Amino acid sequence: MEINREFLSKLSEFYKIFGDTTRLRILYCLKDKERCVNEISELLDISQSAISHQLKILRLYNLVRYEKKGQVVVYSITDLHVIGILEYGINHIGELLIK
Repeated sequence: MEINREFLSKLSEFYKIFGDTTRLRILYCLKDKERCVNEISELLDISQSAISHQLKILRLYNLVRYEKKGQVVVYSITDLHVIGILEYGINHIGELLIK
């Protein structure tokens, strides 16, 4: 794989998604369990419309997916790569805070 400017530009866009506290909170909330918008909204004490807006962005970058179960739509993290990125960041900041 060639790492050129275009690739690095896309990588930069990808990492910018992790630069929003609400999106990080949503990803952390979904790390271990799929959840519906209402549940995420209640857990994070953020309006459902704000959660839906952020989920749309996370879906656009393929970080979360959704599945309709009956009349409920549940969201989950797309794959283990996303969880790994989140956990590496958590571990890194945790180590910095301990020092």
